[in-house]
Amino acid sequence: MTLRASAAAAVLATTVLLGLAPQAAAAPVPQPQAATAENRAAAAQAATAPDTLATLSRFFAREGRVSPAAAQPRIEGEVIPVHHLSPDFVAGRADAPVARLEFLAGQAVSSDGQRAALWTARTETGWQVVNIATGDDEFRYARLGAAKLPGGTVFREPQIDAWYVAGGGRVLPLDEDAVRAVGAGGTTLGGYRVRVTEAYGDKLPGSPYAERGAAGGFAEAEAGADAVPAAAAGVEVPWAAGAGVLALGALGAAAVRRLRRAGARA
Repeated sequence: MTLRASAAAAVLATTVLLGLAPQAAAAPVPQPQAATAENRAAAAQAATAPDTLATLSRFFAREGRVSPAAAQPRIEGEVIPVHHLSPDFVAGRADAPVARLEFLAGQAVSSDGQRAALWTARTETGWQVVNIATGDDEFRYARLGAAKLPGGTVFREPQIDAWYVAGGGRVLPLDEDAVRAVGAGGTTLGGYRVRVTEAYGDKLPGSPYAERGAAGGFAEAEAGADAVPAAAAGVEVPWAAGAGVLALGALGAAAVRRLRRAGARA
């Protein structure tokens, strides 16, 4: 099986593990408007629910490193807010912050040390886990950002999988992808806006690019049994349709990207 096919299988397997039909997974859901104490408590409850822990047992056992019975997953620490680059900022709307809250994440750990991020969001039926992503990126970059710029907003530019921290009129890089985008010393907030507007200004929601299905759909060349999300096929996925997009949109693409990066390091 090719890496691309393996990545597609992994994302679809996650969909099955979570009990979501692919068609339903593509529907947008409301985002959390703020990481209030009430929202954090609801997200934590969703992350620690018995059904979630049972799903995590199967998730951690998917590569045979541990059995479902032995995985014994636990949720470590508190849920944290996760921000992504805001389309309003890219569009140049007055007073738009550089990033918007996308979901709240809980850190899951298995008995053999595997880690995963539970992405939780408020759906039409209440707070739910809408994706499980391998690794601990959300938590690691939150710590790095707090150390580099206390009080800043840590956010991800999902189009290039880059992490930054913003504050005081500056945008500073937290990983290699961000360094390639803005330089090791970072850039001004205005300079960053110029860059992302040039890159994504014609790909915002409602644009012809989005309306023809390029923003998170399947690449036409990949249609069929071996189809993979557009980002995995090298097609830019500019915006998620909402935090509930699991396998067929930008959130699924994030899971693919993590798998590909892990493969590249191997």
